[in-house]
Amino acid sequence: MDEKTLTLGLDALWVMLSAVLVIGMQAGFALLEAGSTRMKNSGHVAGKQILSFAIASLAFWAFGFAITFGTGNSFIGTEGWFLKEGKGTFDSLSWANVPLELKFLFQLGFAGVSLAIAWGGFAERAKLSVYFLFGTIFTIAIYPVIGHWVWGGGWLGKMGMQDFAGSTVVHLQGAIAALVATILLGPRIGKFNKDKTPNVIPGHNQVYTVIGGLILWIGWFGFNAGSTMAVGDGFFGYVALTTNLAAAAGAVAAIVTAKILVGKADIPAMVNGVLAALVAITAACAFVEPWAAVVIGAMAGAFTFWTSIYFERKGIDDPIYAFSVHGVAGIIGTISTGFFASPRLVEITGIGKAGLFYGGGFDQLIVQTVGVLGAAVYVAAVSFVILYAMKKTIGLRVTAEQEISGLDISEHGSYGYPEQLDPAYQPKTLAQQ
Repeated sequence: MDEKTLTLGLDALWVMLSAVLVIGMQAGFALLEAGSTRMKNSGHVAGKQILSFAIASLAFWAFGFAITFGTGNSFIGTEGWFLKEGKGTFDSLSWANVPLELKFLFQLGFAGVSLAIAWGGFAERAKLSVYFLFGTIFTIAIYPVIGHWVWGGGWLGKMGMQDFAGSTVVHLQGAIAALVATILLGPRIGKFNKDKTPNVIPGHNQVYTVIGGLILWIGWFGFNAGSTMAVGDGFFGYVALTTNLAAAAGAVAAIVTAKILVGKADIPAMVNGVLAALVAITAACAFVEPWAAVVIGAMAGAFTFWTSIYFERKGIDDPIYAFSVHGVAGIIGTISTGFFASPRLVEITGIGKAGLFYGGGFDQLIVQTVGVLGAAVYVAAVSFVILYAMKKTIGLRVTAEQEISGLDISEHGSYGYPEQLDPAYQPKTLAQQ
């Protein structure tokens, strides 16, 4: 076996492993979100991750991948439906020397993560039918468009936008959709008092939340380091380093911020700090030095906790703080390269220019800001039109009775915890037997 063949084989194996790590993040979301919500909805919240990924798999295979990476124009890809490859069909991915099927599986993981983030804004009150319809439309008409703009040869990519693994493409998109859904659905029953002050609705299992966060942290090595899609130069190791340093800084910054702002070292806040830092470094992981990764992670972890409190006080009921964790942190991470992008790393990646702090001027900062604004406006507008139309036709929200009884029983006919919630399965006393 010659060296070239061996390198290609190792690249393919690395991309396959990375795809498994990214797809495995669905398990992290299932535990994180189920643990962060109430027991009566836990089965529904966890189970929708399988439904969501199944819908994303079919829609991305049929249309989404082609719109993202297929040859087309500066706004959408127009070739490659159902993964049909022709001459020049997927030229935007020609730099990655692995089979098309692996490219698809890897990118499918990203689309699935973005959709999982969006569902955070729907939690504990949306109809099951909404997951089918909006999940399909999101994977065809929303996510792939921004993906094409940045990664598929679109106008933002041509401007030199630096979003290595998707702070904007994956996370900000999902967060904007979640925010629109949160607003249109309205708060959960009992979340706010008549004077609009918020009540705490705690998740039922902090251990699940922590385990889910750890699974996501591990999966992120596939997410970021896997985006090199090659092993020959070892650059994936550098990306893994900056990713881990940012996550660690986010954990510490978030729990310290929580202690300062609310007087307690909040465990879910620490988990969200890790995730916010990972979201932020996702754009910057290949462009910034290790010290900057620590700064970016700490900023994201601390600021995300503050914004979660702020939005709640403004009457927004975001059950798992999807917009703060993935939206606010996504913006921080995307714009950060406009300040911190290192000249030596820009030369390695060949994307964009050096940041302001390295004498690069405002050019890259402007590009990053335009990218964030363009993506946010498109996703917000399309999500609002689709969800508003659904609200006026089939409805977005379950009835008050269904919400109070829990989505496990009302949408699926059984509880995730039958021994605790279903009278038919609760232990009987000796007198009742």
